Amino acid sequence: MILYLHGFRSAPASSKARTLAARMTELGLADRFWCEQLSYEPAHAIAQVEAQIARAATPPVLVGSSLGGFYATWLAERHDLRAVLVNPAVFNDGFDAEPFLGEHANLYTGERFEFTPEHARQIFDLRLTRIANPARFWLLAEEDDEVLDTRIAVAHFAGARQTILAGGDHSFTRWDDYVDSVIRFAGLLP
Repeated sequence: MILYLHGFRSAPASSKARTLAARMTELGLADRFWCEQLSYEPAHAIAQVEAQIARAATPPVLVGSSLGGFYATWLAERHDLRAVLVNPAVFNDGFDAEPFLGEHANLYTGERFEFTPEHARQIFDLRLTRIANPARFWLLAEEDDEVLDTRIAVAHFAGARQTILAGGDHSFTRWDDYVDSVIRFAGLLP
């Protein structure tokens, strides 16, 4: 089972989520894929995913992009799961919420939402200064991510499998090249 966690202003309609869902359907694995619109409130988003983890017949693999990668890291540590992290947010030294506070719009649905100081506190409370078992993680990142500093993720996930590509951007432009490898990492392809 793969649980896909989208980013901050993203949705299940994102290109990465749709591509992964389509490929899993093509492989006859549609019932082994989950991706819902995550709550804008971090505590609620975590609760949504934990409910799905509890329903899973076998331990799922988390795939998280950006803020979804941050959530996937915390959840993988908490539940001893494996995770693929795509240009993930890493807030191990703190979280400067100031640039994120205020009203935002979902890039896919247009829905407007407010990111509050309470939401920032919830993210701050989920920070991990280090990961306990790097072997559970696979970091996929592109160096020219214009939103997040890839070097922070590389350092944070030292010892984990890492695929760091030159160029690209925050969307991870070469996602299509890695979809089968992600499904294989989840144990759903030989």
